[in-house]
Amino acid sequence: MSYYIIDGENKIEGAVNISGSKNSALPILAGTILNGKKTKLVSVPRISDIEIMLKILSCLGCKVERKNDTIIIDSSDIESCEIPYSLMKQMRSSVILVGALLGRHKEAMFSYPGGCEIGARPIDQHLKGFQKLGINIIEDSGRIRCKCGKIKGGKIYLNFPSVGATENLILASIFAEGQTTITNAAMEPEIVDLQSFLNKMGANVTGAGTKTICIKGVKSLNETIYKIMPDRIEAGTFLCAAAITGGNILLKNVVHQHISPVITKLKECGCTIETNDDWIKLEAPKKLKAINIETMPYPGFPTDMQSVFGAMLSIAEGTSIIVENIFENRYKYVNELIKMGANINVMGRKAIINGSKCLIGAEVLSHDLRGGAALVIAGLSANGRTKISNIEHILRGYENFDRKLRNLGARISIKEGEWI
Repeated sequence: MSYYIIDGENKIEGAVNISGSKNSALPILAGTILNGKKTKLVSVPRISDIEIMLKILSCLGCKVERKNDTIIIDSSDIESCEIPYSLMKQMRSSVILVGALLGRHKEAMFSYPGGCEIGARPIDQHLKGFQKLGINIIEDSGRIRCKCGKIKGGKIYLNFPSVGATENLILASIFAEGQTTITNAAMEPEIVDLQSFLNKMGANVTGAGTKTICIKGVKSLNETIYKIMPDRIEAGTFLCAAAITGGNILLKNVVHQHISPVITKLKECGCTIETNDDWIKLEAPKKLKAINIETMPYPGFPTDMQSVFGAMLSIAEGTSIIVENIFENRYKYVNELIKMGANINVMGRKAIINGSKCLIGAEVLSHDLRGGAALVIAGLSANGRTKISNIEHILRGYENFDRKLRNLGARISIKEGEWI
């Protein structure tokens, strides 16, 4: 078991290069199945979720080569349409492979996916959408089989703008007969990146970034080289690390438009922020101000940043209120912050945070990816030593997290062995 040890009260200062996006790379990796040829992807982060996806692709019959941040996938000899349960249960995003397998082979076998326990994340919208495309679905003992003779373009309305369902239905529709229209689609930048990737291979997808996405079926796709967009959640996390420690930071390889709500809220906290085409500068105030946050689908405030802001606001001056509208179990990190001296009361989907003078180092447990990152942020500012266990969750989404923080002045180390 791995864990972090953080000695706090050091300002986060300097420059950091933001890695490629986890949430963009995963559906794009799934999309490499579609062309039946070689695909070269650049700026793919080295994180455990990506490694699981690569293992699944290998199990399906893809040839996978990796060198640093570049991955080459050869999907010409896929041998199986069944996603291994042992791998799928480790990562929810593995469900995105279903759309790609259906798009190319008209068949997929899988189980319900795993991942962070942050609330109900049903895949009913995925399945209903598949049915609209003429795909038959058989469920038996927790296993799901999707199969059809051909995929027919259709009109699909999503009850909620689910990112995963939007991505899955796009992938499934690439070779469909006719046109597929997805309304109330998710508008996240990762959807736009997926569209750009698919179109570079020869697909015909339009409307990503809006509520309506159209996919006109094509006959084949080409080999391509594609660079993954920067990770907007990693960018927001490092901005909060500088803010909570009273530091200053320069983010490189970042698209500031992708995190406009985060930047707006940090400015409300008193931070001074400058932006350019591919960089963001932040200078923290002497004392952060309390603010209110309500998570919403993009372009609203991202749920993935809620816990990190919760940690930061735990030492802000005044009372902050957070309302979580996406996942009902996002507040598991709160009890751990309370161990560190935070004053937070959770009532349903609302958290009321009364800013403390400072946090105190403690032994805490990471329950999920973003909640774990919040504990790291808290530990950076805390008085004394913080030990964070179960950091496997954090390693799912942040590349070289401890190394990047050390380069910015943090005293953080990763330890291997039994948790004490």
